[in-house]
Amino acid sequence: MSAAAPLRRIWLCADDYGISPGVNRAIRDLIERGRLNATSVMMVGPAVERSEIEALQAAAQASPRCAIGLHVTLSAPFRPLTMHFRPLDGDMFLPFPKLLRAGLARRLDREFFRNEVKAQLAAFAKAFGRAPDFVDGHQHVQLYPQVRDGFVDAVSEVAPKAWVRQGGRDLPLMQRLASPKAMVLDILSAQFRRRAGSAGLSFNPGFAGAYDFTQAADFGELMRQFLEGLPDGGLVMCHPGFVDEILTGLDPMTDVREREHAYLAGDAFARLLTDSGVTLG
Repeated sequence: MSAAAPLRRIWLCADDYGISPGVNRAIRDLIERGRLNATSVMMVGPAVERSEIEALQAAAQASPRCAIGLHVTLSAPFRPLTMHFRPLDGDMFLPFPKLLRAGLARRLDREFFRNEVKAQLAAFAKAFGRAPDFVDGHQHVQLYPQVRDGFVDAVSEVAPKAWVRQGGRDLPLMQRLASPKAMVLDILSAQFRRRAGSAGLSFNPGFAGAYDFTQAADFGELMRQFLEGLPDGGLVMCHPGFVDEILTGLDPMTDVREREHAYLAGDAFARLLTDSGVTLG
């Protein structure tokens, strides 16, 4: 009788801890259930007071393999920690489409982004008493042209042992062409991997989790697709949460977060992990 194939160990990372108390509660619930093994914290969010940080630390401490990272935030409606940051929209960061276009047009100064990422890393270290396990970006800002230069400079200087998130998929071309949004991340990530690698930073070998959040998609079927072909050490991004007034005022992703939480907390997800030969442990 042949030996069973070894389980693939992946990261299932919930983004946006700190955006609202409801999102925080949902993420902690899934960590405590063993249904997440990573979350990234938005240090410029409105729900990162000491009690929320301590509650996350307590939840993660009970999990055998739960990483806590920094969710670098450089887009509206959030505000920078550094003085004199540019460009701004009033007192806020630019909306992410404008930020991406400005980077593509080479109209950004990497030093502003280097200093802001360093400030957010310092805020994380002050809150948690240590550097983050990994560093990623809200709305994938770490992948944008020019922004990625300041991002990589800051992480390699302040937290060189942290791994960084790239958003490229390890899939055949025809499968990658099926999702235009994910194709954009593939293209941006190719440059990001080169930049991070040259700075000596490690990164996840595969990525999944991008989909059209405006549609009432079957998240269980999407998760099945995300796990297909994801290499050992690959990462799936997710956005579970409970809707509250703070979230509604900041982010268009509302009901979809509750659908993700319900699926990840349920028995069907546990069966999918088993059937797919995947572990979060």
